[in-house]
Amino acid sequence: MGITRHSESAGIAVVTVDYPPVNAIPSDGWFTLADEIRAAGRDPQTRVVVLRAENRGFNAGVDIKEMQRTPGHQALIDANHGCFEAFAAVYDCPVPVVTAVQGFCLGGGIGLVGNSDIIIASEDATFGLPEVDRGALGAATHLSRLVPQHLMRALFFTAATATAQQLHHHGSVLKVVPRDELDAATLEVAENIAAKDGRVIRAAKRALNGIDVQDVHRSYRYEQGFTFELNLSGASDEIRERFDDDLAAQKDKN
Repeated sequence: MGITRHSESAGIAVVTVDYPPVNAIPSDGWFTLADEIRAAGRDPQTRVVVLRAENRGFNAGVDIKEMQRTPGHQALIDANHGCFEAFAAVYDCPVPVVTAVQGFCLGGGIGLVGNSDIIIASEDATFGLPEVDRGALGAATHLSRLVPQHLMRALFFTAATATAQQLHHHGSVLKVVPRDELDAATLEVAENIAAKDGRVIRAAKRALNGIDVQDVHRSYRYEQGFTFELNLSGASDEIRERFDDDLAAQKDKN
């Protein structure tokens, strides 16, 4: 359980997220994820990093329960910093990051996927930002790298999700495969990259980041400021409390 890294084959480093049941990552987990991705990229033998997850879904974002049980704003600050580091580690990784997505990809998961170089998704994968329903903001920077601008705004304001098939239509998901073929399909793409000259691959990653039209670090940090403002105002706590009450009422009905 937690974040692990291993070498799959020559040139391929695999980083796995495993926080059952839904991969809601605690604050320290985001920092660990950043550390593992950076360590993989620093290894001169690495030509590609595969980011994957165990459990029902790829990622459920930050651990909101951790924030609720921690007095003050330190948990929020830690989560903000941890997400920033993890998203940056994916984007700044010296080699391509190929991400395998199954089930739900929400909140912070969008930050990881949006900053990835290549995305492979299972047929049941969905992508979305429930932030507005949770009294927070953030990762619109990364969602806008996955879908066109107006669709991003619609998904963000409504907290709706997009399917893997929709993202494939827009070109942000490379392949959509049955869930039991996800790891194999991801490794197939990674092996294609790993077979190439590592010097060229690393130069290519630097070149592509250098011509990117969006400064993902600055724009995401800007978003985070509004999240903190909502928390300071008390709005976020009120919304999360209502959300918890609604969940409890729904369980009672069932």
